[in-house]
Amino acid sequence: MGDTFGPASEARREEIMNTGSSISLNSRAWRDLYKTVLFEVDKTKLPERIAQAERALALRARELFYAAGDNVEEGEALDDAIYALHALRNTSRTSHCIPHRSEAA
Repeated sequence: MGDTFGPASEARREEIMNTGSSISLNSRAWRDLYKTVLFEVDKTKLPERIAQAERALALRARELFYAAGDNVEEGEALDDAIYALHALRNTSRTSHCIPHRSEAA
């Protein structure tokens, strides 16, 4: 007879219980990449970091589209993050063209 209370059955119960919620490692992955972009100090690495985060966000958005359950909060967080990444990309492109006050004087 199978072990109904062992680690394998516990993992299976958690898997079943989590079907209504799409919080997963993928949710953490895009959030971690997004935070990496926000705290990147090397401007030369910023474009690639933004691109990595955007790919992770797009992948997660696609997963949520097909996932069952209530994913409204994460979907809104994804939308906010995409908006912020676009704004950061645009400001990083133009910031090198605008002289700093000390350089302009």
